[in-house]
Amino acid sequence: MTKKILFSLKSPYREQLDIIGFKFGHGEKTLAIIGALRGNEVQQMYVCSKMVRDLKKLEAEAKIAEGCEILVIPCVNYYSMNLGKRFWAMDNTDINRMFPGYELGETTQRIADGLFKELQGYEYGIQLASFYQPGNFLPHVKIMDTGFTDNTIMKDFGLEYGIIRKPRPYDTTTLNYNWQIWETKAFSVYANATDVIDENSADETTAAILRFMNNRGIVFTKTHPGYITEITNESEIRQIQSEAAGIFVSLTEVGKTVSRGDIIGRITDPFDGEVVSEIRTPVSGIVFFEYHNPLINEKTVCFKIIK
Repeated sequence: MTKKILFSLKSPYREQLDIIGFKFGHGEKTLAIIGALRGNEVQQMYVCSKMVRDLKKLEAEAKIAEGCEILVIPCVNYYSMNLGKRFWAMDNTDINRMFPGYELGETTQRIADGLFKELQGYEYGIQLASFYQPGNFLPHVKIMDTGFTDNTIMKDFGLEYGIIRKPRPYDTTTLNYNWQIWETKAFSVYANATDVIDENSADETTAAILRFMNNRGIVFTKTHPGYITEITNESEIRQIQSEAAGIFVSLTEVGKTVSRGDIIGRITDPFDGEVVSEIRTPVSGIVFFEYHNPLINEKTVCFKIIK
């Protein structure tokens, strides 16, 4: 294993920002794994730390394929993580909306530029991503439908679901999209939690990445076969919005099967406790996403159902 500073940025008020990478194996750039681009992605950083631990062991046992290099970057935005903020602490911009970056631009553009130069040229790329919405969701792998990647490769992760996302204009500045444009087969892996540690989900995600590497011939290790991945288009996932604001109570959980008309959530008045809205599912299927904050606004997506 080689520990390397991939990019540095001086600050007038804090210690220098050093983006640290861990390299395993030798040879062609085969796989890059990146964790927390945002300051609240603690689970994503934790999964990468587990990957570093497992890859150190595999390398010591000579179980990394000859001619393969693996790069793991656990955390990029630890400036914001130290302050408990999701986005860049100084100007509230999102590093994952700045790719491929610009070396003479704003701070987050320069970080994205320096990082992307290190990430270019890898055959495969895995980003430990997070939802922008607070809540729980089924662990899954997602791919941008840019036409540059074979969607069936998602099955090598052995996760229950593989999601195909049609890129929207604001997706064109994300790491996943630009990785694909520069000919890296890029995947976003979602590990259920974001700002808390979910040990079971972290173990499942780590196993999925090891399974992918094993199936792709990058490492040689025994892994559980996992699921037969069901690949679905993101447009086929039904979103359910709240009809009122108030105190939100979920009456189901992710992974549960629900039938059309089932009451899956309830919203009560925060002052008198009266029920102001019952949330019913308009379709039958599997609960894919569940909002978990105690307070909710009207028209907030509170559930997503895979039909």
